[in-house]
Amino acid sequence: MESLINLLLCVLFTFVWVKILHFIARGSKTESSGKLPPGPAALPIIGSLLDLGDKPHKSLARLAKTHGPLMSLKLGQITTIVISSPTLAKEVLQKHDVSFSNRTIPDALRAHKHHELGLPWVPIAMRWRNLRKVCNSYIFTNQKLDANQDLRRKKIQELVALVQEHCLAGEAMDIGQAAFTTALNALSNSIFSLNLSDSNSETASQLKEVVGGIMEEAGKPNLADYFPVLRRIDLQGIKRRMTIHFGKILNIFDGIVNERLQLRKMQGYVPVNDMLDTLLTISDDNNEDIMETSQIKHLFLVTSFSPPFANCFIYVFPLKFLNFLYILREFSLLTSLFVTGFICCWYRYNF
Repeated sequence: MESLINLLLCVLFTFVWVKILHFIARGSKTESSGKLPPGPAALPIIGSLLDLGDKPHKSLARLAKTHGPLMSLKLGQITTIVISSPTLAKEVLQKHDVSFSNRTIPDALRAHKHHELGLPWVPIAMRWRNLRKVCNSYIFTNQKLDANQDLRRKKIQELVALVQEHCLAGEAMDIGQAAFTTALNALSNSIFSLNLSDSNSETASQLKEVVGGIMEEAGKPNLADYFPVLRRIDLQGIKRRMTIHFGKILNIFDGIVNERLQLRKMQGYVPVNDMLDTLLTISDDNNEDIMETSQIKHLFLVTSFSPPFANCFIYVFPLKFLNFLYILREFSLLTSLFVTGFICCWYRYNF
């Protein structure tokens, strides 16, 4: 077992040095090519990650004073272009928006192929345009949003009544749980026309943990995002945990969608004016593969870490949120230790 570990460490160290030599060999060529904007000198392997420090926004503003409003940073093995000028930002976001619309996909969100089906991550192509058309024409119209205004008001009134009930009884109340349940039911009624939970149910508690887990894992700095060669290894286990969280929520959506599909087959079914029924109708009517059942479920999955849930997560899990900020601050140190560890292990093995 020990010999196997030593062999793996030797292979990893060899890979590191090959990358260093490759970096040195092509360094002068890259600098003279003039294809990239100016930027700080990048260290081998980790690039400019250490330049970000514990306050990246201030570090980027400081670097912009030296290298200009358009600069390039090497974050690990990923080249990043930073724009810090309103004029250049307008040029990119307004005049060349289509060219820069595709997003960098975090490795964690590749779980369950969410990056291929989730609306925010689909490349700008026919599928994305069809999804956007469906959302703009049938889901997020002013008429749809106005129609749900009474529902949202009702859920807020239920929350106020629950608080008043506990006050009159002189009982302690878990405000975070109640707020999460209110946000959850407001969305689930708009989407599915049903309450996914009540304030005391086990479902609410489980969903809170799952959504909290998704928010936490999606927000963690991930070495695989800066060193793509580590994606297969999943060194931090982020994608593995995200796969579990996504699976739990998709299973819930599976049950709800299948139940609605069975109801729609029954004679005398009265259509429900909610998001699920609208999307299923589009799926049944179109012949151009605009909306599949899998896309419907991943569209719902996006709402599971939407702003209302994000706000509830920060309120319900303040310690986890502070822990996330601490992880973000220490990430640059982690990357340097990641490389140093390989060198130390190799030295110990050889000497």
